[in-house]
Amino acid sequence: MPVEKRRRRPPWVGEVERVDHAVYAAVAGTETPLLDGAMRRLSDAANYSRLSIAAGAVLAVSGGAAGRRAAATGLASVAATSAFVNVVVKRIGRRRRPNRDAQDVPEARHVPMPTSRSFPSGHTACAIAFASGVGATMPLTSVPLHCLATVVAYSRVHTGVHYPGDVLAGALIGAVIGDATANVIDKQLGGRTAG
Repeated sequence: MPVEKRRRRPPWVGEVERVDHAVYAAVAGTETPLLDGAMRRLSDAANYSRLSIAAGAVLAVSGGAAGRRAAATGLASVAATSAFVNVVVKRIGRRRRPNRDAQDVPEARHVPMPTSRSFPSGHTACAIAFASGVGATMPLTSVPLHCLATVVAYSRVHTGVHYPGDVLAGALIGAVIGDATANVIDKQLGGRTAG
Protein backbone atom coordinates (compact mmCIF):
# COMPACT_ATOMS: atom_id res chain seq x y z
CA MET A 1 0.00 0.00 0.00
CA PRO A 2 1.60 3.30 -1.02
CA VAL A 3 2.25 5.81 1.71
CA GLU A 4 0.05 8.84 1.25
CA LYS A 5 2.10 11.97 0.70
CA ARG A 6 1.30 14.87 2.94
CA ARG A 7 0.78 18.17 1.24
CA ARG A 8 3.74 20.42 1.95
CA ARG A 9 2.98 23.84 3.31
CA PRO A 10 5.39 26.73 3.20
CA PRO A 11 7.06 27.25 6.62
CA TRP A 12 5.47 30.68 7.04
CA VAL A 13 2.00 29.10 7.06
CA GLY A 14 2.89 27.11 10.16
CA GLU A 15 4.29 30.22 11.83
CA VAL A 16 1.15 32.24 11.08
CA GLU A 17 -0.96 29.41 12.46
CA ARG A 18 1.11 29.26 15.65
CA VAL A 19 0.69 33.02 16.17
CA ASP A 20 -3.04 32.68 15.50
CA HIS A 21 -3.37 29.94 18.13
CA ALA A 22 -1.19 31.86 20.60
CA VAL A 23 -3.36 34.99 20.35
CA TYR A 24 -6.48 32.85 20.79
CA ALA A 25 -4.95 31.22 23.88
CA ALA A 26 -3.93 34.63 25.28
CA VAL A 27 -7.48 35.96 24.94
CA ALA A 28 -8.88 32.77 26.47
CA GLY A 29 -6.45 32.94 29.38
CA THR A 30 -7.05 36.60 30.23
CA GLU A 31 -9.61 37.04 32.99
CA THR A 32 -12.23 39.63 31.99
CA PRO A 33 -15.34 38.95 34.09
CA LEU A 34 -16.88 42.36 33.34
CA LEU A 35 -16.38 41.96 29.60
CA ASP A 36 -17.48 38.33 29.33
CA GLY A 37 -21.24 38.88 29.53
CA ALA A 38 -21.18 41.88 27.19
CA MET A 39 -19.20 40.01 24.53
CA ARG A 40 -21.46 36.97 24.82
CA ARG A 41 -24.61 39.10 24.40
CA LEU A 42 -23.12 41.07 21.49
CA SER A 43 -22.01 37.90 19.71
CA ASP A 44 -25.52 36.45 20.09
CA ALA A 45 -27.15 39.69 18.93
CA ALA A 46 -25.08 39.57 15.73
CA ASN A 47 -26.48 36.15 14.74
CA TYR A 48 -28.21 36.19 11.35
CA SER A 49 -27.02 39.80 10.84
CA ARG A 50 -29.73 41.05 13.22
CA LEU A 51 -27.68 44.10 14.20
CA SER A 52 -27.21 45.07 10.55
CA ILE A 53 -30.90 44.55 9.80
CA ALA A 54 -31.86 46.71 12.78
CA ALA A 55 -29.38 49.43 11.78
CA GLY A 56 -30.69 49.27 8.21
CA ALA A 57 -34.26 49.75 9.44
CA VAL A 58 -33.22 52.78 11.50
CA LEU A 59 -31.38 54.28 8.53
CA ALA A 60 -34.30 53.66 6.18
CA VAL A 61 -36.82 55.27 8.55
CA SER A 62 -34.75 58.22 9.78
CA GLY A 63 -32.26 58.95 7.00
CA GLY A 64 -34.47 60.07 4.13
CA ALA A 65 -33.58 59.04 0.59
CA ALA A 66 -29.87 58.71 1.42
CA GLY A 67 -30.69 56.54 4.44
CA ARG A 68 -32.91 54.25 2.38
CA ARG A 69 -30.23 53.92 -0.28
CA ALA A 70 -27.51 53.31 2.33
CA ALA A 71 -29.66 50.68 4.08
CA ALA A 72 -30.43 48.92 0.80
CA THR A 73 -26.78 48.93 -0.24
CA GLY A 74 -25.63 47.73 3.18
CA LEU A 75 -28.14 44.89 3.29
CA ALA A 76 -27.37 43.88 -0.30
CA SER A 77 -23.72 43.75 0.74
CA VAL A 78 -24.62 41.47 3.65
CA ALA A 79 -26.56 39.13 1.35
CA ALA A 80 -23.73 38.93 -1.19
CA THR A 81 -21.12 38.42 1.52
CA SER A 82 -23.10 35.77 3.38
CA ALA A 83 -23.64 33.79 0.18
CA PHE A 84 -19.98 33.99 -0.81
CA VAL A 85 -18.66 33.07 2.64
CA ASN A 86 -21.05 30.18 3.28
CA VAL A 87 -21.31 28.70 -0.20
CA VAL A 88 -17.73 29.19 -1.39
CA VAL A 89 -15.11 30.08 1.21
CA LYS A 90 -16.15 27.91 4.16
CA ARG A 91 -16.25 24.88 1.87
CA ILE A 92 -12.73 25.60 0.65
CA GLY A 93 -11.29 26.68 4.02
CA ARG A 94 -12.50 23.62 5.96
CA ARG A 95 -10.88 24.84 9.19
CA ARG A 96 -12.21 23.28 12.37
CA ARG A 97 -13.60 25.38 15.17
CA PRO A 98 -11.36 26.02 18.16
CA ASN A 99 -11.53 23.60 21.09
CA ARG A 100 -12.79 25.90 23.84
CA ASP A 101 -12.47 23.24 26.52
CA ALA A 102 -8.82 22.52 25.72
CA GLN A 103 -8.05 26.25 25.81
CA ASP A 104 -10.02 26.80 29.05
CA VAL A 105 -12.27 29.50 27.61
CA PRO A 106 -14.38 30.54 30.63
CA GLU A 107 -17.90 29.16 30.48
CA ALA A 108 -19.32 32.63 31.19
CA ARG A 109 -18.20 33.56 27.65
CA HIS A 110 -19.74 30.61 25.85
CA VAL A 111 -22.24 31.03 23.06
CA PRO A 112 -23.50 27.99 21.14
CA MET A 113 -20.66 26.61 19.03
CA PRO A 114 -21.66 26.85 15.36
CA THR A 115 -21.60 23.67 13.31
CA SER A 116 -20.15 25.39 10.24
CA ARG A 117 -16.42 25.61 9.54
CA SER A 118 -14.39 28.23 11.35
CA PHE A 119 -12.71 29.98 8.40
CA PRO A 120 -13.67 32.75 7.81
CA SER A 121 -15.91 34.43 10.39
CA GLY A 122 -19.26 35.03 8.72
CA HIS A 123 -20.38 37.34 11.54
CA THR A 124 -17.37 39.56 10.93
CA ALA A 125 -17.61 39.46 7.15
CA CYS A 126 -21.28 40.46 7.15
CA ALA A 127 -20.90 43.19 9.77
CA ILE A 128 -17.99 44.78 7.89
CA ALA A 129 -19.82 44.38 4.56
CA PHE A 130 -22.84 46.22 5.95
CA ALA A 131 -20.70 49.09 7.25
CA SER A 132 -18.81 49.29 3.94
CA GLY A 133 -22.03 49.23 1.92
CA VAL A 134 -23.55 52.00 4.02
CA GLY A 135 -20.31 53.98 3.77
CA ALA A 136 -20.63 54.24 -0.01
CA THR A 137 -23.64 56.52 0.47
CA MET A 138 -23.17 57.84 4.02
CA PRO A 139 -19.44 57.82 4.88
CA LEU A 140 -19.82 59.43 8.31
CA THR A 141 -22.58 57.05 9.32
CA SER A 142 -20.35 54.11 8.47
CA VAL A 143 -17.78 55.09 11.14
CA PRO A 144 -19.81 53.87 14.16
CA LEU A 145 -20.97 50.88 12.09
CA HIS A 146 -17.34 49.93 11.40
CA CYS A 147 -16.58 50.33 15.13
CA LEU A 148 -19.52 48.05 15.98
CA ALA A 149 -18.38 45.52 13.36
CA THR A 150 -14.88 45.52 14.89
CA VAL A 151 -16.29 44.78 18.34
CA VAL A 152 -18.49 42.01 16.87
CA ALA A 153 -15.35 40.55 15.29
CA TYR A 154 -13.51 40.59 18.62
CA SER A 155 -16.53 39.04 20.37
CA ARG A 156 -16.20 35.97 18.16
CA VAL A 157 -12.67 35.38 19.46
CA HIS A 158 -13.58 36.32 23.04
CA THR A 159 -16.43 33.79 23.10
CA GLY A 160 -14.07 31.15 21.73
CA VAL A 161 -15.84 30.28 18.47
CA HIS A 162 -13.20 31.70 16.09
CA TYR A 163 -9.45 32.12 15.86
CA PRO A 164 -8.20 35.69 15.26
CA GLY A 165 -7.19 34.75 11.70
CA ASP A 166 -10.80 33.80 10.96
CA VAL A 167 -12.05 37.25 11.87
CA LEU A 168 -9.24 39.02 9.99
CA ALA A 169 -10.08 37.05 6.85
CA GLY A 170 -13.78 37.74 7.39
CA ALA A 171 -13.12 41.47 7.72
CA LEU A 172 -11.12 41.53 4.50
CA ILE A 173 -13.76 39.57 2.58
CA GLY A 174 -16.55 41.75 3.96
CA ALA A 175 -14.79 44.97 3.04
CA VAL A 176 -14.05 43.82 -0.51
CA ILE A 177 -17.55 42.48 -1.18
CA GLY A 178 -19.21 45.46 0.53
CA ASP A 179 -17.28 47.88 -1.68
CA ALA A 180 -17.88 45.80 -4.81
CA THR A 181 -21.61 45.56 -4.10
CA ALA A 182 -21.81 49.30 -3.51
CA ASN A 183 -19.99 49.95 -6.80
CA VAL A 184 -22.38 47.69 -8.72
CA ILE A 185 -25.42 49.38 -7.17
CA ASP A 186 -23.90 52.81 -7.79
CA LYS A 187 -23.42 52.02 -11.48
CA GLN A 188 -26.97 50.69 -11.74
CA LEU A 189 -28.50 53.75 -10.09
CA GLY A 190 -25.97 56.30 -11.38
CA GLY A 191 -24.14 58.57 -8.95
CA ARG A 192 -23.84 58.51 -5.18
CA THR A 193 -25.94 60.41 -2.69
CA ALA A 194 -23.71 62.21 -0.21
CA GLY A 195 -24.73 62.17 3.43
